[in-house]
Amino acid sequence: MRILLSAALLVAGIAIGGAVPGVSSRIHETLDAVGARNIPFLQAAPGMASAPARDEKPREDAEAHGSEPAPPEPNGAGEAHVPEGIVRMRPEQVAAQDIKVVKVEGGTLARHLLVPGTITPNTDRVARVPARVVGTVAELRKRLGDDVQKGETVAVLDSREVADAKSEYLTALVQAELQKINYERQQKLLASQAASEAAFQNARATFLENQLRVDLARQKLSALGLNAAEVAAAQKRDEATPNRSSLRLFELRSPLSGRIVERKVDVGTKVGGESDPADLYTVADLSSVWIELSVSTLDLANVRDGARVAVSLGQAGGDRHGEGKVVFVSPLLNQETRSARVIVALPNPDLAWRPGTFVTAEVEIARDAVTVRIPKAAVQTVEGKRVVFVRTEAGFEKREVELGHSDDEAFEVTAGLKAGEEIAAGNSFLLKAELGKAEAGDND
Repeated sequence: MRILLSAALLVAGIAIGGAVPGVSSRIHETLDAVGARNIPFLQAAPGMASAPARDEKPREDAEAHGSEPAPPEPNGAGEAHVPEGIVRMRPEQVAAQDIKVVKVEGGTLARHLLVPGTITPNTDRVARVPARVVGTVAELRKRLGDDVQKGETVAVLDSREVADAKSEYLTALVQAELQKINYERQQKLLASQAASEAAFQNARATFLENQLRVDLARQKLSALGLNAAEVAAAQKRDEATPNRSSLRLFELRSPLSGRIVERKVDVGTKVGGESDPADLYTVADLSSVWIELSVSTLDLANVRDGARVAVSLGQAGGDRHGEGKVVFVSPLLNQETRSARVIVALPNPDLAWRPGTFVTAEVEIARDAVTVRIPKAAVQTVEGKRVVFVRTEAGFEKREVELGHSDDEAFEVTAGLKAGEEIAAGNSFLLKAELGKAEAGDND
């Protein structure tokens, strides 16, 4: 009786298992355990035929019914298998991680030579204001640091030498005017036969002699830096003001526009003599400065006139940068250092590059045109190989590349990449990290 009751319960369970496959498989296992699997009426029960015997293969059963079994799902998550070297990433993920994508193009690689240097004044734009005559400083119109224009008066001297030169010219000028009047008078008298030929020739000779004296006096003034017309005009002004004379005064003018960087005398100082100061001021135009470099013989062959030079002050100078060019490469070597002097001209419109400052110069020594040029930030090292990440529809693909020449910013690619493709150039290390995590997950 107990056996029949158990069998009835099993039949009911089998009927339920027909609707719920998980329950049916449990019942089958129970029947196998008690050895009741082969009872005829149980085999006829609903749901029994739906489960294969323990020793039957699922694939053979599937072939008998004319269908293939479903492939197993990878990683147990239902996702498709990601090929090796691929990083899947949607466009919004690329933007969120700030991965910069650039198109591969050709370009130029510029190689540089790093050399320390010192800023100096441009000697082509430095001038002194010489005394030119023996005298005493009567007036200084410019102070140290003042700006001056070319031809502007910067100082005034009191000079007897200048007074003598001016007097000689003015005297010759007056005599020449008188002799001209006498010559013209004798010429008229000779025409009317009121004067002899000898008197006329004597007047003519005297006139020409005085004219020569005027020319010589004018040249003397010019040698002192004086203008004869200005001297004559000043004399007429002095005649209108008898208590004031400019005869002994000598104005010194700036030979170029710039700034007073040195003053050597004071008011009342004697200048121009054998043991006296020879000049009063030093004027410098610092709108362009020089950078003096010392280049070794090993690198000298690569430095050429006109080469571009990037100049920087570094952290101490507030990261100031500029660009100049090589204007002189010395053909002579320093016997002690075995190096050559190289001069770089650097524009200085805001006067921020001060002479005496130490700088770093990057001298361009070569420019190479390349077919494929990529930023250095785009290159990563994976398993000891240089790779880049090429943009694809699904994300990025790891691509091994061969590199050629390089400069401070970019590499030449000789194999593995072609112009027109797009690569990750900024934050590409994030892709390397993602690739590493994906490969670690596959190994697990």
